[in-house]
Amino acid sequence: MTISIEQAIIHEISLDSQGQMACRLRPQPLLNSQAVEAMLEELHQTYSGKAGKGFGYFGVPNEDGDANDAFANALKAYRDGQSGFVDFTVAASQLLQAELAKYDFSQGGFLLMSCYSAMASDYLFVALLSAKSSMTVLDDMELSQNNHLDLNNIQLAARIDLTELQADKASKKYISFIRGRAGRKVADFFLDFMGCVEGVNTKAQNKTLIHAVEDFVAGSELTKDERQQCRDRVFEYCAERAEVGADIEVKDLGDTLADQGMDSFYDFACGGNYELDDEFPADKASLRSLKKFSGTGGGVTLSFDGGHLGERVIYDPISDTILIKGVPANLKDQLDRRLKGE
Repeated sequence: MTISIEQAIIHEISLDSQGQMACRLRPQPLLNSQAVEAMLEELHQTYSGKAGKGFGYFGVPNEDGDANDAFANALKAYRDGQSGFVDFTVAASQLLQAELAKYDFSQGGFLLMSCYSAMASDYLFVALLSAKSSMTVLDDMELSQNNHLDLNNIQLAARIDLTELQADKASKKYISFIRGRAGRKVADFFLDFMGCVEGVNTKAQNKTLIHAVEDFVAGSELTKDERQQCRDRVFEYCAERAEVGADIEVKDLGDTLADQGMDSFYDFACGGNYELDDEFPADKASLRSLKKFSGTGGGVTLSFDGGHLGERVIYDPISDTILIKGVPANLKDQLDRRLKGE
């Protein structure tokens, strides 16, 4: 186990016979059984591995638009010992029910809420899970249809870093959340019921970091190989931070590069007009451009390691062409067979 569970509970929010959203509330927390531990462990790993998460904080009414502070107040009452865990989650379920009622598309789901610890931090995990139908074979070899929670495809989930919230109430990133694939409107209700306001544009910060790194190596006296080694080391550092759920620290990154003989990156990044935060979450999808070039368009998809540019891959911007030396064996085989066939 990489997590230590304190409390967990599931409530159901669904359409009643009148077509209205209604809550079916569990009166006590889930027992910390092996099934609960396995479920939360899987969800923790799945959520932590999700790319492109957003980050925010509890909005303040009248300062952050229409932000509702009811969820934040209920959480504070629970953390201060003024209410129990069940009372807090019931209040949260009712807030989500009211928010879901505003939308025609919603079918509800199972609201899972859990307090747990991992990597010396306390978290509150909130997810709206859906049920998925599956078939199984019984002992008498008859088929049976069952419903189970779809843990591998969570789309509506958020995690509040309670340790960071308590230590730094001015933080703008103690809430992380999954961005909805179907568009922001579908995911908005989930953020709105918690009163969450987006505070850190993770992609923008990561792209700004890449810009700073490229400017740094371009203005240095490093060789071509040393420049790529610098990019690779930046990517490795950021990927390592993302793996353990830690933020990129620009000063720490500068020290890491200095250990590799690449001094002054921190001063360079702070001295330029990059508007980099001192700390921000890593976005591995954005950072891949440090190691690879890739693009898709007009029926062509191309991807190659950055170190090959100018050697195995020659780009001519004037003629708008790319020459590849040493075609990958599996691609060469396909091309050869197609030519012979024609």
